[in-house]
Amino acid sequence: MLKTSSSIALIAALTVGLSACSNSRSVFEREAGGELDEGGFGNPTMTNTLIANGSISVAETLGHRFASDVNTQVNFEFNSSELDANARAALLEQANWISQFPEVRFRVYGHTDLVGSNASNKSLGLRRANAVVRFLTSQGISRSRLEAVASFGETKPIIATENRERRNRRTVTEVSGFVPNNPMLLNGKYGIIVQREYVQTAKSAETLARERIVQ
Repeated sequence: MLKTSSSIALIAALTVGLSACSNSRSVFEREAGGELDEGGFGNPTMTNTLIANGSISVAETLGHRFASDVNTQVNFEFNSSELDANARAALLEQANWISQFPEVRFRVYGHTDLVGSNASNKSLGLRRANAVVRFLTSQGISRSRLEAVASFGETKPIIATENRERRNRRTVTEVSGFVPNNPMLLNGKYGIIVQREYVQTAKSAETLARERIVQ
């Protein structure tokens, strides 16, 4: 009986040992880096593949990044193209993002509410877009990378109402393309641009104002 028990114990020990050896071998038989993949390992490759086969464009991908990282929209008072404190704070975030992606160009669209004539609203929307462009250039962004386009005026309201609506009185900044002959793009390094990390370091308009007062 004792002999039988010893045999069983020996067999169990051998089984555990063989199992451990098998597990050890399986680690070395995996693809390199396989055990490090936490689910996002292939995302850059997937993005590059989709861009290469035309499923998505680099500009479209960056546009989604821009819109998710910062507030791309600012609002205005009625019949005004002046930037208030909230607008300047949002534009500081935009400027910070734009400065970290020097290969990219941007377009600013101006919008109005539905009060007033179409002609006057188109003019007002364009003034708002130009106000945003001027602010971004004051933060060191090259004017050649920014475009204030002919306004959509009152043709694309967020809220369909004939009354005054602040949410309709806005500008929207969007990725429009790339700087011609940029070295990164000439070398085809689109994937590096798309995957570049955005570092949120912009100061609020109120903080900048306080610093100017101290100075």
